[in-house]
Amino acid sequence: MQSYGDEPRPLAALSLPSRIIIGTAACAVAVVVAVHVAMMFLHVAPSNTLSKQQGALISDYVYPEYEQNWKLFAPNPLQQNTHVQVRAQLRTEDGAARTTGWTDLTARDGRAILHNPLPSHTQQNQLRRGWELFLNTHNAQNRPVGLRGELSERYIRRIVLLRMEGEWTRSGGRIERIQVRSQTTAVRPPPWSSEKISDKPVFRVLPWWQVTADDLPKGANNQ
Repeated sequence: MQSYGDEPRPLAALSLPSRIIIGTAACAVAVVVAVHVAMMFLHVAPSNTLSKQQGALISDYVYPEYEQNWKLFAPNPLQQNTHVQVRAQLRTEDGAARTTGWTDLTARDGRAILHNPLPSHTQQNQLRRGWELFLNTHNAQNRPVGLRGELSERYIRRIVLLRMEGEWTRSGGRIERIQVRSQTTAVRPPPWSSEKISDKPVFRVLPWWQVTADDLPKGANNQ
């Protein structure tokens, strides 16, 4: 009968180079996690000396993928439903121009989440947070305000083309321009409420954006 002290120790049985590689990998993962946690903490923490000194570095790391929007102490329930819709202008192989119909990306995300016990972060938040970032960095005339405005435009273009490029070019041709709009409708009040709210949708239509090679997903062919 083997005693407890005689039980095999898998890590100790590894060769020295293997233990060095595992130890190095573990340290690298720990450093990456520590940097990420530190960046996120400095982003959401009250303003301090370090966050002021490294504000540009923190913003470059956080935006747009890791942007936080916490409302823990002042919750603000949604009072509107906003759907982001897109269309494209294509140039066919014979040189003719064709404009696609509108595609509701928000509705697609909703269908992907419905009855899914473990929806992805992308399905839940990527498009929604990207659109919120665009609204917060543009004026009423859809002009960017500051550097983050230009960043948000590039981010929206890449989201749209990542999701739609293959579908739009399936029958041939190339994408020349894309257009984005939002459709906002008020959430209906509960049956017991006497509040009257218009359910007429309100559209915010952005100008056409020219598509560049940098906007296309890696490996896409738009020639």
